[in-house]
Amino acid sequence: MESNIINESIKSVDPTIIKKPNQLKKEVVNLLNTRLGDEYTAYYFYRSAANWCHNIGYKKAAVFFDGEAAAELEHGLKIQNYLTDWDCLPVIPKVETVHAFENLAQVIVEAYDMEYNLLTAYNETSRVIFGIDFNTFDFLKFYRDTQVGEVTEYSDLLNALQLINPENNFELLYFEQTYF
Repeated sequence: MESNIINESIKSVDPTIIKKPNQLKKEVVNLLNTRLGDEYTAYYFYRSAANWCHNIGYKKAAVFFDGEAAAELEHGLKIQNYLTDWDCLPVIPKVETVHAFENLAQVIVEAYDMEYNLLTAYNETSRVIFGIDFNTFDFLKFYRDTQVGEVTEYSDLLNALQLINPENNFELLYFEQTYF
C-alpha cells in the first residue's frame, strides 16, 4: 500500500517545478538554536577555566578543561550541521564569554551545575520534540547520553572534593594531581 502512495506521488510531480526541501518545524529549530547557545556557553566556560588553570599553575586541570572546551565546540558544530542538513540556518545566540574563578573547587562546582542544567535542558527539549519530530528526538540521544556522562564525571569530582579542604592550596594541588 505505501509503495503505491509513493509511486503515485512520484507520477504526479510536475518535472518543471523546482521544489524546496522540507525543513524542520520552527519550534524544533528554535529549541535546537537554544541548545546551540548552551553548547557555546559551555565552550566559553571551559575555555575560561582552561585559561585560568594554565595561568595559575594547574597544568593537568588545564589540559582537562582544554579537552572539555574542544568537546563543547564539537557539540555545537554537530547541532549546526544537523540544522543545515535540514535546510535551516542556525542562529548562535549571544552568550557569556567571560568567567572569573577563585579556586579549582569553584570551577568544578560551577561545571557540575552547568552540566546538570544542560542535561535537564536536553531532557526537556527531547520531551517536547518527541511528539513533533521523532528523527530529531533520535538525534538528541547523543546529547542526552553525553550529558549523563558529564554529570557523572563532575559528580565524581564533587565527591572527591569532599575529601579535602578546598581552602587549602596544597590540598587542592594534591587533588588536581590525583583526579586530573
